[in-house]
Amino acid sequence: MLAGGALAVVGSLLPWVMTPLGVLYGTGGGGLWTLCAGFVAIAGALVPRRWSAIAHCAVAGLAAGGIVGWQLARLAALSAATDSWGRLLPSIGLVMVAGGAVVLLRTGLRLWRTPVGRTPVAT
Repeated sequence: MLAGGALAVVGSLLPWVMTPLGVLYGTGGGGLWTLCAGFVAIAGALVPRRWSAIAHCAVAGLAAGGIVGWQLARLAALSAATDSWGRLLPSIGLVMVAGGAVVLLRTGLRLWRTPVGRTPVAT
């Protein structure tokens, strides 16, 4: 959870979209929400309750993943509307937030499936 939250927090502050005129940062829009989701995930990792950790993983992972999906759909719509395919590209920040969402959702699923009293083994 700490790794997924850290990916979401750091990715929120980095450039999200590369354009021919420069980069666009996520901090003006969806990046603020993914920043909050990353801190929710970090807070959930520090709480020693199983169901609280699962809930924090689900909320933060679904929020970050939804915002990334929305931004990618927006990029596709803008590229189609302006006929600029290949010029508007997702940058490292958007990719890191997407990776953080995947890590958070996978961690929450793993916590949910692991029987109480057993520690999940890293594979």
